[in-house]
Amino acid sequence: MNKKCHSCGLINFADSKTCLRCGKFINSSAPRKRRITRSMILKRIFVLIAVCAGAISVFYGSLVYSADPLSYEEKELVENAIALIDEKGFAFEAFLLRYVTVFRGNDNWLNASVEKENAFAATNFPFEIVTLYPDFFMYTADDVERAAILLHEAKHLQGNDETEAYGFVCKHRKQLGWNVETHGQSELFQNVRRQTLFYAPNIFICEFNPAGDCTH
Repeated sequence: MNKKCHSCGLINFADSKTCLRCGKFINSSAPRKRRITRSMILKRIFVLIAVCAGAISVFYGSLVYSADPLSYEEKELVENAIALIDEKGFAFEAFLLRYVTVFRGNDNWLNASVEKENAFAATNFPFEIVTLYPDFFMYTADDVERAAILLHEAKHLQGNDETEAYGFVCKHRKQLGWNVETHGQSELFQNVRRQTLFYAPNIFICEFNPAGDCTH
């Protein structure tokens, strides 16, 4: 059999010990080194990105389709609340809720695997999935209270934690039209106030009114 030089690629005679072109020793058993080109690197990067994107898509689909969608009546209530959020000046949060968020009516497999107390809603960040539990529709007095909950979840859609979400809603509740005078006796208002005291107590402390609510 002919011997191929692994250095320059020349085919030499079968009894050749060295390459006639480059003069290097010919070892028929030596593997040929494969050149790694830029196109090969880009191809591997593309394959890696495609695999990661596929895995994320499958995971996202499992979260969406393992939970039930909202009913027509529930969708109407959600749309009314989002319209109110937009009307009150929270344009970015309304955009996220209207065009980015996928709403579901019960827990997906990931939420179901986590123990939690009774809640009105839950958000899967960064997949932008918001689960609205029956309490969201049952114990809210009107569109304003539903808007308050969705505004809270909109902050989670941006990656904010509970402290930031509760604090944002509390600081802007007057702008939203959700205050003591209008909703002070509602169960949701009182519950959210207790939660805000727990997660963001600093917003209730004022130098000019130490025992009062800074958000008034």
